[in-house]
Amino acid sequence: MRYLRARRKTAFISITTFFTAIGVTIGVAALVIVLAVMNGFEANLRARVLSLSPQIQILSYEGSISNYSTIQAQAIKVADVTGAAPFIVGQGMLSSGRGVGGVVVRGIDIGSLAGTHELQRYIEQGTLSSLAQVYEPAPAGNPPTPIGALAIGGSLAEKLKVKVGDAVRVVSPILAQDNGELTARSGSFTVGAIFDSGAAFVDRTVVFMGLKNAQRFFGREGRVDGIELRIKDLDATQRVTAALRKLFPYPYRVRNWIEFNQAASAGFAMLKRVYSLVLLMLIAVAAFNLVATLIMTVMEKRKDIAILMTMGATRNGIRLIFVLKGLVLGGVGTVAGLMLGGLGCFALARYHFIHIPKDIYGISSLPVDASPWSFAAVAAASMILCLVASFYPARQASRQLPVEVIRYG
Repeated sequence: MRYLRARRKTAFISITTFFTAIGVTIGVAALVIVLAVMNGFEANLRARVLSLSPQIQILSYEGSISNYSTIQAQAIKVADVTGAAPFIVGQGMLSSGRGVGGVVVRGIDIGSLAGTHELQRYIEQGTLSSLAQVYEPAPAGNPPTPIGALAIGGSLAEKLKVKVGDAVRVVSPILAQDNGELTARSGSFTVGAIFDSGAAFVDRTVVFMGLKNAQRFFGREGRVDGIELRIKDLDATQRVTAALRKLFPYPYRVRNWIEFNQAASAGFAMLKRVYSLVLLMLIAVAAFNLVATLIMTVMEKRKDIAILMTMGATRNGIRLIFVLKGLVLGGVGTVAGLMLGGLGCFALARYHFIHIPKDIYGISSLPVDASPWSFAAVAAASMILCLVASFYPARQASRQLPVEVIRYG
């Protein structure tokens, strides 16, 4: 602890020591805050995307699934599965007379909590229950009645210039089951609900339809395209997927959200690695300032080292003094950086003083997800860098020759 200070006439060394610790503090705090924000963005986007898309799907290589009630009952018994619902997926063009757009139509079971729980949270206008209404075809000679109601995103509603209750038309290509002939089918629908998930690509392209109406419109009465499952914890995704693949072998196929979103997951992972590497280099610069600081301390304490060695101090003992000094400096800077980073994360999460465009990111302020494991990893990396930086000065201190220092010092 005495060697952390310098004599008054060489106070420059104490100032250098102080700023070395400050450098470590700033690097650690920056890395902690950036990792927390990156984790927050990833968690926020994942929650929004997965709220309106399946976490796990059971599909069939043979196409449609007819015994979906049995599969649904078996799947719900798997550990960590909280809900199961059949679905149909189709593509088409949605038009209103004032606009047109390509959409992906998802037929969902309105009576199933697994199929509608998350979607219900984002409904801004209308009601989701309107999708369950099944319209009877109009008698011959009368104007055609709507096939059913749709739930569309706010961005798509703006593009088509429609509101709840307005009529829209869906045109979709249909592949015949018997001869594989491609035909087009169209039907009139009403806008039953408008939602805003915050995920722009979902709000622009995904349309929800009641399962019964979707089966009738796409010509799949009594059949569905698959079963979507919701699970208790996303960390259990791989384990649940493995259990389902064992329970439903060929011709069934089980896919999870990680496989659906490989590009997005890989992109976030790469961004975190790049940001972490850049900021870790900032910590490394501060840590390796320890080399200069410790070398100056060794030069100042040459006589002290020589006297200690003549009194019986070993080279390992001298080396340990300067290694410990480097660790103390690194530890003080790291702890201060973790505290500053934690305070920064708290301030960002509590006061939201940094604003971002909501129409792009779906949120108006930086999301923060401060993980204890991130703090531990940053602390470990910082201390390792400080330890490595202290080796060379400590080695040089232990190689001092007491006789020469006393004679010429």
